[in-house]
Order: sequence, then C-alpha cells, then structure tokens
Amino acid sequence: MTGRTWVIAPDAQSLKDRWRRLVEEKNAEAKATLFHPHLRNGLPGDKHVNKVVEKPLAGHMHSPSSVRADVTSGATPVRYGFRSFDRQWLLPDARLINQANPTLWDAHSEQQVYLTGLLAHAPSSGPVLTISGLIPDLHHYKGSFGGRVYPLWADAAATRANVSPALLSELSLALGREVSPEEVMAYIAAVAAHPGYIGRFRRHLQQPGLRIPFTADNALFGEAAALGREVVWLHTFGERFAEGRPPGPPRVEPASAEPTVPAGGALPASLDDMPHELDYDPAAQRLKIGTGYIDHVSPQVWAYEVSGKRVVTQWWSYRRKDRSKPPMGDKRPPSELSKIQPDKWLPEYTTELLNVLRVLTRLVALEPAQDDLLRRIVEGPTISSEALRSSALPPPAP
Repeated sequence: MTGRTWVIAPDAQSLKDRWRRLVEEKNAEAKATLFHPHLRNGLPGDKHVNKVVEKPLAGHMHSPSSVRADVTSGATPVRYGFRSFDRQWLLPDARLINQANPTLWDAHSEQQVYLTGLLAHAPSSGPVLTISGLIPDLHHYKGSFGGRVYPLWADAAATRANVSPALLSELSLALGREVSPEEVMAYIAAVAAHPGYIGRFRRHLQQPGLRIPFTADNALFGEAAALGREVVWLHTFGERFAEGRPPGPPRVEPASAEPTVPAGGALPASLDDMPHELDYDPAAQRLKIGTGYIDHVSPQVWAYEVSGKRVVTQWWSYRRKDRSKPPMGDKRPPSELSKIQPDKWLPEYTTELLNVLRVLTRLVALEPAQDDLLRRIVEGPTISSEALRSSALPPPAP
C-alpha cells in the first residue's frame, strides 16, 4: 500500500523525473507537500520527508538518510502489478511506501506467482481471481476494496511452498500420486480465473470468500492443472509457467486474428490528439484511438471486466493526457509530482496495449474449456471440504 500515487507510473522515466524534482526542491515546506505524507490526526503519519527507515525493501537500494536529506539519483524503478492486466512501474524505496508488506518483498523472485482476489467483498463478474508475476498493489484485483494476495512461494529461493504440506499430502493421497505446489496454483487458476465460476456459484458468493472444488479424479486434476498453467502464463504476460512455450509476451494464432495496428491505423504521437475516452466499432471489431485504430479486437475483449471494472478502459485511464481520478478517502489533491508525465504518446504504451489485447483475446478463447472443465469437476467425484479444511489447519500447539 503505497499511500501516495506519484511513486507509481505507467513509464519508468516519469518516476525518475519525479524523484529528481523532489530532491531538487530547496524549500523544506514545499518538499514536504510534494512528498504528500499520509495524515493521522492532522499530522504526518507512516512516512514523511524526515522519516529515517532502517529496513530496506528486499533486493533494492537503501538510503540511511531521510528523503529530505537525500541528494542521490534514487531507487531504480521496477515493474509493478498495479491492476489486473495493468503492469506499471514503482519506485522501490521503503521511505516512499506507507506499508510495504515485508512478506511479499522478502519472498519475491522471478519464480514467484501471486493470485489476487477480494476477501471481504463478493466479486460480481469476470474471473474471481487474477494472477501476477509482479508484486501486486493492495487494489490489484479490481482497483478498489483491497483484497488478498496468495503467493505461490514463501521464500525468494522458491523452495518453500506457500501451500500447507498437509493439504498437499491430502491431495496426493486422494489422487494416488504426488501433487506439486505449482499444480495446485495452476488448478485453482483453471477453476476460478474465468467468468464461468461466478456464473455457476453466484448465489454462494453472496457470502464473501472463494471456495474451490477439488476433483478426486486424477486425470481431471491433471487436465485442469495443464489448462491452468496456460492461464497463469497468459495473466503474467508470458513470464511465469512458460516452459515449452514461445518466449516473450503471448501472441494470437493465427496471426490474421491477432490484435494489431494495421497500415493506416497508426496511433497519434501527441497526447493532445488522444481522446479522453476510447471508442469501439463492434461491426469492424476495431478499437478506435483518435485518428488511429487497432483491428481484430473482439466485443468480448472490449467488454472484458474484473468484477465490474472494464480492463481496457481502466488501463487507458492511466495513460491518457488527463489521468486525474475522483477523490477517494484522502480528499486532498494529489502531489504535484503526479503531473510529471510524458508529453507524448510513448511507443512502449502501444506495445503494452497490444500485449494486453492479445492476452485477453487468448483468455476469452479459453473460457469455454474452463467452463466445461468446471462442470465436469462439480458433476464428478470431489474431495470432501471437511478433509481439505482439516488438512489445511496448523498443528495444535504443544
């Protein structure tokens, strides 16, 4: 939970420019205002310009001085799981983030995978959980109502699973073979990361909390785990569970069906020429962006949402010229640092937008298979919830 918006941006250079503007400010009061401290009873709360932080974020630079006294070039921006299917950048500096969950940072690695979903609220549409290979924001799942993060691994070496050993033993016993932590995460992704889960269990989801049916059929479990690995691969833009798959961000086959900017559809180079809201032509399956456009965008991709949040339009809202948001919680205007952003449309934005559209295209294509898989799991033999619950409980205290 960063507590301030200026430490996150869709491009890395903006973060470097914001940091430079902050450290070059000579007026102490102005610098404190730019920092935008969280207030508690009218006074600076968790983090402020005079705060000295002893513990760094695991794997990142650490300054023993306060932000007020810092004159360095600052931390190197890193990719960040800002929202579902929206990868942005973050300044990984413990002095700038109100509550940087040490469990997540200490256990992060290039093998880590995170499931995110709501905890105290019921999801309404789309997948009930989404997946990130990057450390996720508190509001990663849908942009509001917080949520819960479920990492695959409990350590950065990816040797200690964040799955109860007793639960793995129970599954292995029921299926007649050893079950790995990766299979459990992939299975959950196949079962719940698609709209069919809500369609089938909407009435039960009125009570918040996700319940996953586990099949007792070994062949069906293996089928689900294999499909789920593809789901994880897609949600993480090809960066996790990529074994045996083409390197790089996922593409659409055949190439003739892939979302692409055709000849004559070049996107405007100036933010001034970019629209505030996107336009879509369902007949032509064309996403219109000012004078430019992207072809082969299906209505299902255009409408793809995560619990009421349209993915494409939400992604766009953070990259258009006017990125201001309605005030929530803290009614103060955000730091002026947030206004430091590119004055043109960056080529990397186009690349990432195409990546998002291609991932969503493939996920939409998988939905019928996931829905059919869930139907067969529910209609077939399943492992009792009592057995799974008891296996997941910690051992009694001596």
